[in-house]
Amino acid sequence: MRSRAHFGNRLLIILLVAAPVAAQEYDLLIQGGRVIDPANEIDAVMDVAVADGKIVRVAKGVTPDGAKKVVDASGAVVTPGLIDLHAHVYGYSGSIFPDDTALYAGTTTVVDCGGAGWRTFEEFKETVIDVARTRVLSFINIVGLGMIGEPYESDVADMDSEKTAAKMAEHPDLIVGIKTAHFSGEGWPAIDASVKAGELSGKPVIIDDKIFSNTGRHSREKLLDKMRPGDMHTHTFNDRQVEIVSRFTGQVQPYVWEARKRGVLFDLGHGGGSFMWPVATRAAAEGFYPDTISTDLHQSSIMGPKSDMANCITKMMSLGMDLPDAIRRSTVAPAKAISKFPELGTLSEGSAADIAVFRIEEGVFALMDAWKKKRLVGKRLAPILTVRAGAVVVDREGLSVPEWQEAGDYVRVP
Repeated sequence: MRSRAHFGNRLLIILLVAAPVAAQEYDLLIQGGRVIDPANEIDAVMDVAVADGKIVRVAKGVTPDGAKKVVDASGAVVTPGLIDLHAHVYGYSGSIFPDDTALYAGTTTVVDCGGAGWRTFEEFKETVIDVARTRVLSFINIVGLGMIGEPYESDVADMDSEKTAAKMAEHPDLIVGIKTAHFSGEGWPAIDASVKAGELSGKPVIIDDKIFSNTGRHSREKLLDKMRPGDMHTHTFNDRQVEIVSRFTGQVQPYVWEARKRGVLFDLGHGGGSFMWPVATRAAAEGFYPDTISTDLHQSSIMGPKSDMANCITKMMSLGMDLPDAIRRSTVAPAKAISKFPELGTLSEGSAADIAVFRIEEGVFALMDAWKKKRLVGKRLAPILTVRAGAVVVDREGLSVPEWQEAGDYVRVP
């Protein structure tokens, strides 16, 4: 008669054999796409497996056995979910609820750029952050009331560095930095207050302050004397917020190169008034591209130049940036800029399963700048599928949906 030890050992062997099989159960498997994950220096045809909202495997030849849902991404490009550092989803009169635009463009994380201040952040959290499917973070406005137009955005009395930093301390995972914008007065009070809040909180400032001559401000002092390493200047290819290209020489300003060398970051921030082909083409000809790609998406920019993340990446590619570099500046680079890497911006095993799938379409496409001037290009990046926290939230081609099969007579439902 066999002993209990014999049966116990046999059970142990069965469990050990079964364990690898159980480990192969995935909620989602994306097969055969060109995986571009700059954070891990991956650019190859591979498979991406997801379980429990996390990336669990990125490799070649992953077996689909046990996968609950399989997506054939052959011929497509698979990337980490895109991160838009400059969007407007609250406060600003042209703001758009993020789920209505971001997810359809392969963008799984947006950072609202200054819509809420310390006085209004809790309402922003309750009405947008807590209910959106898109991950929503915030650059909090140095103005307590946020981005609600004049005269409020030029009210120096409402620029409270201490209260702004205190609100940031209440929500350290949601508020990733400070925004200053639209100040129409003279001098530097808005930027100085923002930088002070940045020093108190240990987080970066993002700026789109005007350089009009009647303000007493200019780009050189702003970039070299006011901004710190890690601070960001948005609207890179606009010549009103920062003078990247000299109006006299047509070349990138020497102080811009110097600012980049000392660690100041430049963000695209396309929007409805901040991307101009004459500026962009001259800067790109010298190899000066934005460190991060963002949309400044709001009601007029989505209806005019249509500047979602896929559109902005396409424009960067038309200016000579290759696709892997554009994906880097839309994933890992912004994640690092706001101290969210490696949580975001990568397909590393264990990271959040935020994934975007695109096709590169060929044809003739018109790309409009903020002045509604067009440039014709021969290819564009087209979003087709988006995964947020492990779930397929957008599927333009039905890649994750099983095909309907004829099953005999229809059943009449009374």
